Parts: sequence; C-alpha cells; structure tokens
Amino acid sequence: MLPLAHNVAQGLPTVLVLASGKGARFTASGGVGHKLQADLAGKTVLERTLDAVRASGLPWHLEDAGHPGMGDSIAAAVRATPQAAGWLVLPADLPLIAAQTLRELAQAAPEAEVLVPEVAGQRGHPVRFARSCGAALAALQGAAGAASVVAAVQARQQLRRWPVLDAGCVTDIDTLADLERARALFEHPFAQISVDHKSESK
Repeated sequence: MLPLAHNVAQGLPTVLVLASGKGARFTASGGVGHKLQADLAGKTVLERTLDAVRASGLPWHLEDAGHPGMGDSIAAAVRATPQAAGWLVLPADLPLIAAQTLRELAQAAPEAEVLVPEVAGQRGHPVRFARSCGAALAALQGAAGAASVVAAVQARQQLRRWPVLDAGCVTDIDTLADLERARALFEHPFAQISVDHKSESK
C-alpha cells in the first residue's frame, strides 16, 4: 500500500471497511457465530474482504469497534481518517469484491461528489464520497447509514452512477443462504450470477 500522503496527493480515497454490525440476521437464519468470522474457502469473510482491499493499493481503515448503527460506524471511520482525500464506504460483508473494482471506483468520474456503483441496474457498494462530504459523514448516526448524505448530494445533482461488472459489489453476507451462495460463486466465479435487491437497503 502506498503511503497515505501519496494517495491524498493523487486524490485517491480511503477505503472504510465497516465491521461493527452484530450480524443478527445471520444467526437468526441458522448461522453459527458472527458472519464476518464464517469460513469462505479457507479464510473468514472479513479476511476475504480485507484481501481485496489490501490488493487494491488504496489506503484503508478498519472500523470494528461496537457502534449502535451503520451511520455511527461511518462517522467514526471518517473522524479517524481526517487526512483522507475522500472515502469508499465498504461494508465488510462483501467478500467477493475485486481489488480492480475498488481501484476503478477510486479513480472514476473524479468530479462526482458521490459515486454509486451499479451492477445490472442494482445499486451496490462501496459508495465513494468526496472530501467535501466529510463534515456530513462525520455527523451521521443511526441505522440508515449515509442515506441522508447521498440524498442531499443527489438533490444537488452531484451524484454519479457508475456501472460495473463485479457481482461482488452486491454479494453481501446477511444470512446463511447468502454465505452458501458466496461459496458457490467463489468456487465458480464465471457462473451466471443472479442479482437480488438486498444491497439497496445498505
């Protein structure tokens, strides 16, 4: 990974890996333990996500302290990275995300205040925020994540949607069935991928 100062000078955002959630839906669906510690082809879900983040070469921050909601997690992560040139907000339960996709989203449409990846028309993650969003992000609270910031930027017509081919942007692990699906995709990455609507809520 390049030094943070180099990435700031290049205008490259910091990846915020959000790993503070309790994963209640996973255990309710029959999963054992926390979903981020579940096995995915010999590594945990979290390790798979971090592998892609490290391979991207982008600066990153892991936010794994306990927080009451995703908004609180984002706020804490932004406050912990005050020198960042911007932020890519990545939930840690996206273990199939590709490093190349992270690099693409970091550099695409630099004029956009918010950049939202889409896979076959479905909104995914990570969402990129410009440094100008920092104060609003740092003030977030609750379970709605950064939805209020995204809505405000969209109202100013400064939001850009960016199509990607990486199904890892929308393959999140919320339930045991999601984990089994991710395992199948990991073993057969070129199989046809059925994209659902779950990630719209994050």
